[in-house]
Amino acid sequence: MAMHSFTRNYADNSSEAGFEFTFYCDICGDGYKTRFIEAKSYRKSGFLKNLTEGLSTGARMVGLHELAYGLDRGGDILGQKFEGMSPAWRKEHEAAFAEAMNEAKGHFHRCHGCQRWVCDADFNDDEGLCVECAPRTNTVVAKARSERLVEEVREKAAATSVYKGDISSQQIVCPECGKPVAQGKFCSNCGASVSLLKCSSCGAELQAGAKFCSECGSKVGACICPDCGADNQPGAKFCCECGSRLD
Repeated sequence: MAMHSFTRNYADNSSEAGFEFTFYCDICGDGYKTRFIEAKSYRKSGFLKNLTEGLSTGARMVGLHELAYGLDRGGDILGQKFEGMSPAWRKEHEAAFAEAMNEAKGHFHRCHGCQRWVCDADFNDDEGLCVECAPRTNTVVAKARSERLVEEVREKAAATSVYKGDISSQQIVCPECGKPVAQGKFCSNCGASVSLLKCSSCGAELQAGAKFCSECGSKVGACICPDCGADNQPGAKFCCECGSRLD
């Protein structure tokens, strides 16, 4: 007689010594293992003593790692697994299977939407449906809020300027030989001083070879008279316009 379970996902863990079954949730795959039922027919043979050690004596929850036999191949596998069992054992097996189903049904719910059997964690009691047909409102809200929070953090981070330094790059060129200068105060090619000069008017640093200040436009090298503002030759000690001393 073929066995028909209330759910497609179950495993028959029975042996000659007795009967035990595991029924699985159709969504998450977590399972419920029924209590072990000793096979009376095998006990009578006198070999039960050493074979039943370590078998489960009570029901417990198990995970996905246990093998479940699908409905499409379950009949063939079970037929091979229990080939050679006595008629008495097979009769006990059918009765034990029916008892195990009644026990396991108390730990599962049938969704009225998709007709699947699911565990407590995947059943929405308020709606009488599984969580895939009717997700729990608080779960959906919490998930949406968390996803939005992550999006806002990323948006905020993208709009925030982290680096505050100057990323512009200016190459220093020797005013004497025209060769690029990496670092230092003197040209590595000709030995000329490459220290940046400062504008006599605004104090801004001047690029090597510049003729006018990039900040205020003053002529580079001119000596400005503090009294009349006239331009004088570099190194002049007195103003050529008003005669004031140039320090």
